[in-house]
Amino acid sequence: METKRLIPYSVHLREDIYLKLKEAAQGRKATALVRDAITMIIEGDDAFNAGYNKAIRDCISVIKEDDAARYVAIQGNSISEVLCGKLSEMLLAQAPMKITRVKDGKKI
Repeated sequence: METKRLIPYSVHLREDIYLKLKEAAQGRKATALVRDAITMIIEGDDAFNAGYNKAIRDCISVIKEDDAARYVAIQGNSISEVLCGKLSEMLLAQAPMKITRVKDGKKI
């Protein structure tokens, strides 16, 4: 995940959904699983692009966390900076999600 400031947000879940979320998260933190799912939904309805972008962000995170990539530099730029910059250019633009509000069975 990109290193940006994260803002906490609370979500209330039914117990059955909570238990399924806990099981699905397994070794990962449930927070990351929920954050990734919300990000994919908000970025657009194109499942391929959302998954692709998540993979690119995961690669960027791994590179930023690697000591060797941060400390080895070429022409004043760390390998980490160079690779993360190149990977960031690969992120795909997605159409924003259209939210339709419904009240009493009618679109508003």
